[in-house]
Amino acid sequence: MSVADVAAEWIAGQVQIKPSTLSGYRYTLDRHILPAWGSRRLVEIGHGEVQAWITTLAEGLAPSTVRQIYFVLAALMKYSVRDGRINRDPTDGVQMPRKWATDRGYLSHDQVAALAHECDGHADLIALLAYTGLRWGEMAALKVSSIDFARRRIDVREALTDVRGTLVRGTPKTHERRSVPFPAFLEAPLRERAAGKSPDEPLFVSSRGLEMRNGNFRKRVFLPALKRLQERDTSFPTVTVHDLRHTAASLAISAGANVKAVQRMLGHASAAMTLDVYADLFDDDLDHVAGRLDVAAGERVAKMWSSPSPGSAVAETKKPPIPVEA
Repeated sequence: MSVADVAAEWIAGQVQIKPSTLSGYRYTLDRHILPAWGSRRLVEIGHGEVQAWITTLAEGLAPSTVRQIYFVLAALMKYSVRDGRINRDPTDGVQMPRKWATDRGYLSHDQVAALAHECDGHADLIALLAYTGLRWGEMAALKVSSIDFARRRIDVREALTDVRGTLVRGTPKTHERRSVPFPAFLEAPLRERAAGKSPDEPLFVSSRGLEMRNGNFRKRVFLPALKRLQERDTSFPTVTVHDLRHTAASLAISAGANVKAVQRMLGHASAAMTLDVYADLFDDDLDHVAGRLDVAAGERVAKMWSSPSPGSAVAETKKPPIPVEA
């Protein structure tokens, strides 16, 4: 069988993934994998060929893009091994380009306020993203019934995803529903958004009354606002809409939130994932560890240094003499 034959079978069986992920797989197949490998027979493909191909891709594409392409090809090969079409996986052990860490854009409280003010008519949207950590698709999918004003909580149970121009409503990224708190200062603007709407109507809509699209908002509102701020203040950080989620994590941690609380707020699969993503934000905790231990130990440990320990030279001089038998 050819790679193209197996690709058709494999993609048809991906019923467990979200539409946006499936769309990405299809794009990777059509753009990269099938042009290079589609006509090749599975049994002809060797490990060295795959490694050479990946190395070539790494010369012109970002490491994360190369890894995504490799992931799809590897999935095809593993599927073929499980189905008995080939005895070994030629993608096994292929070396990937190293991913380099990029600086994230974190905004301060004052900078969030400035950006919100500059995004005229969307100040509450900016503040919501920056103080709750909702993903864009989660915010866009909010309905009036998603807001519990009595508890000041947001019920995150759906997400809107733009799949090649079509908005698709599905579950959040981790497929898990969660409850996210919002600050008291957001209650009034959110009540204003919800006023006169039925429970099933969208909370946030575009200027035309349609469901929000990230691309349109970024191009028409966010980027022009950011440009105006940076023209007035060259030190204002360059951020993306998604960076407001990182800002929410930063502000929560600086306010004393522990990693488990941040994990639940952001909807990460585990606290370990939160630590991996935001390890740089917990650096200050390391600086305070010694000080906190010193305060906790207090005088109890200090006395240890003022009293000689058993076996020391000072302690030996204070021992009573050992009697000697006649």
